[in-house]
Amino acid sequence: MALEIEQRRNNLLWSSFLGGGVAGLFVDVVLFPLDTLKTRLQAEQGFKNAGGFRGIYKGIGVQVIGSAPQAAFFFVTYESIKYYSEQVLPKGAMPLAYMFGASVAEVMACLVRVPMEVVKQRKQTSLVNKSSLRILLSAYKHEGFFKGVYRGFGSTIVREIPFSVIQFPILEYCKATYRTKFKNNVPLESFEVAVCGSIAGGISAAVTTPLDVVKTRIMLADRRKAQAGSLTFIRTFKRIFKNEGVKGLFAGVVPRTLWIFLGGYIFFGSYDFAKNNICDFIEDGSCDR
Repeated sequence: MALEIEQRRNNLLWSSFLGGGVAGLFVDVVLFPLDTLKTRLQAEQGFKNAGGFRGIYKGIGVQVIGSAPQAAFFFVTYESIKYYSEQVLPKGAMPLAYMFGASVAEVMACLVRVPMEVVKQRKQTSLVNKSSLRILLSAYKHEGFFKGVYRGFGSTIVREIPFSVIQFPILEYCKATYRTKFKNNVPLESFEVAVCGSIAGGISAAVTTPLDVVKTRIMLADRRKAQAGSLTFIRTFKRIFKNEGVKGLFAGVVPRTLWIFLGGYIFFGSYDFAKNNICDFIEDGSCDR
């Protein structure tokens, strides 16, 4: 019995890690143009000066490199916390476990995501064609490790944790409700998980757009502001609200919501499909769905 439980746990971890990597890479490549347009709409220099509709695949190279590992780290962390929480917590406390698991998972994912985002967004909004490696080395040389390569780590955490704290309880609620009311407790198919993911993602994206705008402005700001210490989250938020109002805080809300709505469908659908197939492949094991 103990061996069976251990095997089940290992299957879950490996399938979550590999399934997350596959899903992350797939969705980021497919929806990259929408991400570029969203970033340019949020850029301080304006959409047109940031590149407009030109070169909407600029920066995709670094995205391809970083997508799989960050998604893999996220899901292996989230699924692990979810798995162990279900062993010790009552059902009524599980939404808190989902929030906690998603928060810890986001911190792990951001260790990979932030340097990738710094390079990607600078490529997306620059009219000068520099390589990703050159941008990364320039950030390190002129701005340092924390103010350059990991610039915006704090603001990214501030964006991602509220996003996931909203998204994952909605996702798990949708899955559980649909399963009990319409499926007679039969596990959901991947396309049904995808629908739940798109609903959860779209709601979370719209609500947290101001946090995303602040994060983008911090990452794209002139390095003199970073060195002067004026790029705190609160100061940047206040400056945007003062100069641009609510409209500025919700810049890019339509492409961001559309991107994550579609991304949620593709991401969670492909994650569920990949995870379950990988789990079946690993010694014909079983995974929780």
